Amino acid sequence: MREMGRESLSRVPHRFSGGRHEFLANRCLPRSRASGAWMLVGAVCILWGLCPATDAGEGHQRPNVVLILADDLGCETLGCYGGTSYRTPNLDTLAQTGIRYRHCYSMPMCYPSRVCLLTGRYPSQLGHPRWGTFPKSQERRTFAHVMKSRGYVTAVAGKWQLTLLKNDPDQPHRLGFDAYCLFGWHEGPRYYQPLIWQNGKIRSDVKDRYGPDVYCEFLIDFVKRNKDRPFLVYYPMALCHDVTNDLDAPPPFGPNGRWQTYGEMVEAMDERVGRLVKAIDRLRLRQRTLILFTADNGTPVQYITGVAGGKYVRTAIVSKMGDVAVRGGKWSLTDGGTHVPLIANWLGKLPGGRITDDLVDFSDFLPTLADLCGGALPAGVVLDGKSFASGLLGKSSPARQWAYSEKGEDRYWVRTQRWKLYNCGALYDLRNDPHEKTPVQGARSDEADAARVKLAPILRKLRTR
Repeated sequence: MREMGRESLSRVPHRFSGGRHEFLANRCLPRSRASGAWMLVGAVCILWGLCPATDAGEGHQRPNVVLILADDLGCETLGCYGGTSYRTPNLDTLAQTGIRYRHCYSMPMCYPSRVCLLTGRYPSQLGHPRWGTFPKSQERRTFAHVMKSRGYVTAVAGKWQLTLLKNDPDQPHRLGFDAYCLFGWHEGPRYYQPLIWQNGKIRSDVKDRYGPDVYCEFLIDFVKRNKDRPFLVYYPMALCHDVTNDLDAPPPFGPNGRWQTYGEMVEAMDERVGRLVKAIDRLRLRQRTLILFTADNGTPVQYITGVAGGKYVRTAIVSKMGDVAVRGGKWSLTDGGTHVPLIANWLGKLPGGRITDDLVDFSDFLPTLADLCGGALPAGVVLDGKSFASGLLGKSSPARQWAYSEKGEDRYWVRTQRWKLYNCGALYDLRNDPHEKTPVQGARSDEADAARVKLAPILRKLRTR
């Protein structure tokens, strides 16, 4: 399925202020002297929330961060979420020794999720950016720049999708990444005989390589070279998206004479996650490193399995949770398209085996990293996201009371853990109707009425903005 589209909508903005994101309803020297100056700077940082708002652990207030973004992966694919179709031992272990979120929500498609993740803003608030672009006004306002402001070294590897790198090979650097290794989106293959850009140049030594191995090895090498410095690794994986389908010729097959099945890609994704985590273990960095794993949208409805008569052959994806068959839902605003895994693991700092119902949407990652790592946001930055750092560390109740997702310019919703209200007025009780078969209407319960009263004003604000 082609990776194309336009996204939109509005938001209720939040301002980074006083160590919190304040709701805006309507908008938007000599040694001794140097020491005193630094004390004053420290006090100002505390007042303005530029230092960590939570205690991230004695001696390690600023953890290394590894943010992994799988491609096209719904919750039903992972064993730790009840999936039974595929083997995912590495991610299951991360969940068992960390925190698993039951309510993380993305956009229903890859590109808008990535823009939201990087900027902390809903796509509509950035002028409905065109698919495959990135707003110039946000280039220095990404989470990578937030981390760099606190002395982190930064790297990204895998899928970029924010430009054609042959036209703008410097864009990942401008967005705050010191080093990058990215496949040429719509320029060449991502898996076998991959076309890979690294720091402004096409690599000539990977024609016999499997792309996901190259991206993973690049990040492991980056961690090794920077193990004594605070680092951010952003790993937007190529897996588990099917092969690129708009090249002049079909992408090369693998060594067994075909492309991977979806199940094989899920297991290959889990293995590369495990490879990166084991490397961090070997370097004795796990207790200094926060690992966050999520996905850009739900599982696809189908994937490309071959070519016949000059046309791509597609097969439906059906996974299982126990004995229940689950169809993929990418592109849909139902849970099949927007409910994604979120696992947080930080050995010695986060409790193992914890499961939380805290709400998270994709605008929340930037302010969370800012809170955990003390990153200063540029003056005048307006965010849609709310930090989940305090809830992550078990320090306080979560700030987010509703989550948001959008598809295109005219379709969007806000929701709680149980209730979802669309801008068309349809209200669903997801506890009793998880597949959204029938909206709540007619004689409503007091609970449904209360949910509509809570969510409808939020939708009105989103609509007017």
